[in-house]
Amino acid sequence: MNEGMLARWKHRRANRVKRPLAALMQAALLEPRQVEVTHQTIRIASWPASLKGFRIVQLSDIHHSQFLSEREITDAVNTANGLDPDLVVLTGDYVSHSVDYIHGCARALGGLRAGLGVFAVLGNHDHWTDPEMMAGELQGVGIRVLRNEAVTIKRNGAQFHLIGVDDLLVRRDDLELALSSTTRQEARILLSHNPAIIREAAHAGIDLVLSGHTHGGQINWRLLAGRRDRAFRRRLNRPSRKLMRGHAQLGGTQIYVNRGLGTVVLPLRYGCPPEITLLEIE
Repeated sequence: MNEGMLARWKHRRANRVKRPLAALMQAALLEPRQVEVTHQTIRIASWPASLKGFRIVQLSDIHHSQFLSEREITDAVNTANGLDPDLVVLTGDYVSHSVDYIHGCARALGGLRAGLGVFAVLGNHDHWTDPEMMAGELQGVGIRVLRNEAVTIKRNGAQFHLIGVDDLLVRRDDLELALSSTTRQEARILLSHNPAIIREAAHAGIDLVLSGHTHGGQINWRLLAGRRDRAFRRRLNRPSRKLMRGHAQLGGTQIYVNRGLGTVVLPLRYGCPPEITLLEIE
């Protein structure tokens, strides 16, 4: 092969690599703006019959920053309101790192509407920024922030307990305290930013845990691994990764992990679009 042929071959080979990478980067830049509504039915044995079809909308990991505007949060709020929820829950990480975004995020989330209220817990990024300011701003717009406590939700002569724990990663969680006013015989839903609480929740007999924190992985490596690297794919299919996104179960305790609205580290998503979850309880 002469030098001219070698140069042409290298050029063609480089183009075969660059074009897929360019397409991948374009998709990864666009996907953070493509919010998906996920409908998940949850069946709970102890759920009151008169509350069948109860609708909970979950938002998580807003991460209001230069990469996710207040306008985009407001659009997500409008979408959530259009789902006609009985209850809205927010599972933490409203800002990424700056107090400058706290007020705007709370202002946008203050537009959420649900028949039985809007409830929230804090995440690790809220603690790393200013937890008291974040909680105060949320409560200032009518959102109840649960910090190791439970509230009783009542409708049609029936009730269940909504429990919220503070963040596990910063060691502010106290599930025992939060459960102190509840019993195992009653339906109980737990809000915890970090899904790692699942084992403790299962031991306590919680019916359903709603979490965020993982962003669903943000980049879906299964789509990138290809079929050739079997060892890598086996690692991606480990049971522990089932808590990365969506619905899973440990014993009698179910969990749903929301993929979040925002991003961290890089403003990219791939095969893992931002999510608003509509949970219908049967």
